Amino acid sequence: MAKLYVVPTPVGNLEDMTMRAIRVLKEADCVLAEDTRTSGILMKHFEIKTRMQSHHKFNEHKTVEGLVARLQGGENIALISDAGTPAISDPGFLLVRECRKAGIDVECLPGATAFVPALVASGLPNDRFCFEGFLPQKKGRSTRLSELANETRTMIFYESPFRLLKTLIQFAEVFGADRDASVSREISKIHEETVRGTLSEIIAHFTEREPKGEFVIVVGGLPSKTRYVEI
Repeated sequence: MAKLYVVPTPVGNLEDMTMRAIRVLKEADCVLAEDTRTSGILMKHFEIKTRMQSHHKFNEHKTVEGLVARLQGGENIALISDAGTPAISDPGFLLVRECRKAGIDVECLPGATAFVPALVASGLPNDRFCFEGFLPQKKGRSTRLSELANETRTMIFYESPFRLLKTLIQFAEVFGADRDASVSREISKIHEETVRGTLSEIIAHFTEREPKGEFVIVVGGLPSKTRYVEI
């Protein structure tokens, strides 16, 4: 039986690609890519000629069964996303889960993930943290934020430039405008930037400057002196 390889790819700078990742992609029988056009740039840069197949959130439910059968038939398959580690706010979880159920070996390579450098660069406590990824856009959003109001660990969120300011304002309403936070954008790219301060200070910054790029928001947890317990 063959193996599924989960392969992280750079979130920006192509120099972050590991030698092992390049080798695995070259040796695989097929590479599953979130967007073959985007991944095609990466493949061409590293002279990887392995056949690609689209695997994204709109088709993964339909293709998982067939992919598992191909793996059971002896085909080695590598899974990549547009950037970062697959299954972290990207497609991949369903395939990995079904492979595990079927007894197929899954090997995840270490590599690029946007939230780790953002967390470290934030200067906020990182001994304990919770990764929230993208919050629900509508249904369940307010409920989830209310649940996080008493979270004492540092919290990490992903957000698009179009919703950044709205999200920061919601955070200020739920967590308090004086809560320490950090916002990183375009990690490892030319225009990489990290803005640190209270939520109110960061809101003021992005009110004056139009948000551009992909964002990671890091918010400090509830200080122990203000922690409350619901009864």
